[in-house]
Amino acid sequence: MSLKIRLSRGGAKKAPFYRLVIADSRSPRDGRFVERVGTHNPRLPHDHAERLVVKEDRIKHWLSVGALPTNRVQRLLSKVGLTEMPKINEQTKKNKPRAKTVERMKEAEGEAKTKSEASTSAEEASAENAAEEKTEG
Repeated sequence: MSLKIRLSRGGAKKAPFYRLVIADSRSPRDGRFVERVGTHNPRLPHDHAERLVVKEDRIKHWLSVGALPTNRVQRLLSKVGLTEMPKINEQTKKNKPRAKTVERMKEAEGEAKTKSEASTSAEEASAENAAEEKTEG
């Protein structure tokens, strides 16, 4: 039986309240569980003492027995100091622009370079003309 430390939802509609429970990974989210080890109230401010209430000794016991926390629970437990923050895997291609967008960006950069080069050469020419007029005058 593989055990998970996960959230079980309670509370009213649009007013969530979660229990941290030890449950069989095959049971439904709000279904049967082995033990209740804490609560999480996301409606309270982050610095409120009752936002996350855990039974640290029981969680340590279940972690030592082999229960695996879900990603969300692992993030909550890392704030208390019971586990480390879960590793966030970067998407390889989904977070990057598509090929056509990259081409357009390169074209825009090229145009910006040519405009900046033209403006700098125009500024240099006007500076030379001004310097020549001062020497002549």
